[in-house]
Amino acid sequence: MRWARSIPDLLVTRRGAWAALASAAAVLAAILGFLGGAEPGRGGAAPDDAESTRVARLLDRFPGADEQSLLVVATRGDSADLTPADLESLRRLEVELRAVGPVAPVQVSADRQAALIAVPVTVSTDDALTRATVDGLRDLVREQGPPGLSLSVTGGPAFGVDIAASFDGADLTLLLVTVLIVAVLLVVTYRSPVLWLVPLAVVGAADRAAGTVTAALGSALGLHFDAGIISVLVFGAGTNYALLLISRYREELMTRSDHRRALATAWREVAPAIVASNATVVLSLTTLAIAVIPSTRGLGVSAAVGLLVALAAVLLVLPAALALAGRRAFWPRIPVPGSPARDGRLWRTVAAAVVRRPALTIGVGAVALAAMTTGLVGTSVGIDQAERFRSTSESAAGLEVLAEHFDPGEAQPLVVVARSTDTDRVVAAVEAVDGVRAARPAGTSGDGALARVSVISAYSPGTPSSVRQVSELRDAVHAVPGADALVGGETAVDVDARLGNHRDLLVIAPLVLAVSGLVLLVLLRSLAGPILLLAVNVASAAAAIGAGSWLSRRLLGVDALDVQVPLLAFLFLVALGIDYTIFLVHRVRAEATARATRDAVVEAVARTGTVISSAGVVLAGVFAGLGVLPLVTLGQLGLIVGVGVLVDTLLVRTLLVPALIGLLGERMWWPAAPAGRLREGGHDDVSSPTAAGAR
Repeated sequence: MRWARSIPDLLVTRRGAWAALASAAAVLAAILGFLGGAEPGRGGAAPDDAESTRVARLLDRFPGADEQSLLVVATRGDSADLTPADLESLRRLEVELRAVGPVAPVQVSADRQAALIAVPVTVSTDDALTRATVDGLRDLVREQGPPGLSLSVTGGPAFGVDIAASFDGADLTLLLVTVLIVAVLLVVTYRSPVLWLVPLAVVGAADRAAGTVTAALGSALGLHFDAGIISVLVFGAGTNYALLLISRYREELMTRSDHRRALATAWREVAPAIVASNATVVLSLTTLAIAVIPSTRGLGVSAAVGLLVALAAVLLVLPAALALAGRRAFWPRIPVPGSPARDGRLWRTVAAAVVRRPALTIGVGAVALAAMTTGLVGTSVGIDQAERFRSTSESAAGLEVLAEHFDPGEAQPLVVVARSTDTDRVVAAVEAVDGVRAARPAGTSGDGALARVSVISAYSPGTPSSVRQVSELRDAVHAVPGADALVGGETAVDVDARLGNHRDLLVIAPLVLAVSGLVLLVLLRSLAGPILLLAVNVASAAAAIGAGSWLSRRLLGVDALDVQVPLLAFLFLVALGIDYTIFLVHRVRAEATARATRDAVVEAVARTGTVISSAGVVLAGVFAGLGVLPLVTLGQLGLIVGVGVLVDTLLVRTLLVPALIGLLGERMWWPAAPAGRLREGGHDDVSSPTAAGAR
């Protein structure tokens, strides 16, 4: 399209560059001014139509529907039995706690080493109010609690507050760590004290704009997502796009005296690859719109918008900034026409060796990927609440005490809602299920039509036994004719979340592959190449998840993956990992218009090796930054994607993809060869004069 080709000509002129920067500044100011202060909506962990979600809606019809219990757990510091004096002190604390609500009498464990006080509190839809309630109770317990006893406040509301509190300052920490990682890697890549500031400033502004826009979108549409992941994606992808553009710009500066013409040419050469890369990730993320898990659905829409902002910043704002900076931005290694090409010798040597023996390279690479994939053996999905935090929280510590001295289900009872006329039959059915310690009627709805039954389990929430018990309870109460009984509660939410995430993985993963394959098909305009490249990418993703799972067990001490990790890791690994394949094969196709395919892949690897490797290291480092956050889920995701990006960059792109292209030769472009192809019969060999000549 003629208008698209004229964009760089407008951006690189002095007047056009200043106009582009002024427009970008005005747009950013408008975004921050009109959309600032918005917050994403809240979403449940389970699907909207899940049984636990339906129970939560039915519970709104009961008096005190906004009440939940906080649990004050007490033990002696010396692990001895509680003394009569200790119990008397706890009863005095019970009296003090009545200022909060109708406190239940002190319960003493069967081994007499722990005691429990249940405190009903009102849980607000405003997270700040709920946090104030929990913090107020904890302050009261610390002030009035008897000396010599270890006291913890746990329960569902306390867990929610501790998760939120664990992120206090974490987003700022993540941003600072991300900026530091990107800055260091850009300095190492460009070896310039000046140039790195240009892309970092542009991508940083894009991150700020994307964060504000996605927060406003989340607030308007009721989307729930993790803003930290959005920031990581914008910084990682935006920096990758910038590296590709600047690398080609530097290459053009070595052959052109006019830096503006060099920049315009570089823009035209790399824009299709950048757009294809962005389209792959954005379209893959939009498939999450059909996810049944609210947080996954919200992440897909918001992350896609964030990456479009990053694309606009790199293609429309970064060229303007580079045009104004000129060659001076590369100081002290300023490229001028006739400058010797310092990069590419190592990559050219590696690529030539790979293309000479492609079958051997593919075999070695396949063995390496298979070895990493074995990390999936023994990997399970689903972690319990105590494992969600990377550091010990008060609620997790209290839950551990409950599991040791009481029925673990005391912390978060299951809830059965049924017709009130069938309460007795439902209670009898519940009591017949293995692992149920107690089933107690807990009130009726305002119209008297429904009854609530509280179920105390012998199993800790989130454990395999508790997951199995939820299914058994549902089978039991569903079998009560006419009762219309449903099972809910936090453990049931966890079960439904696991099922929902499993469904999303089975439905969305094939769509992500289809999107990636379609983009490769359009970019390469061939059939054979996209199929093989996509197969390699899938193998690489499986290897990364396997290796990341093994490292998670060793480094994080968690045997299982959280329920959302497999889907998100697969999506990011396929969509982001294929970026580097796109960057490489786009250059191969361009080089193949003038030389044989095997020669073209050597030239392409030599030209792109440094920039693609730098981009991969940057993206891996940015995802590794998720490790500063306190939740195991994000730590696992950052670890797996970081490992996967390095595998894609250093193994797949450097060895396997060139080997495949070398093995296929001209068949890579079947059924149509690149436009302008010079058919060189018998010269499709890296030892030919075309490949060996000085470039």
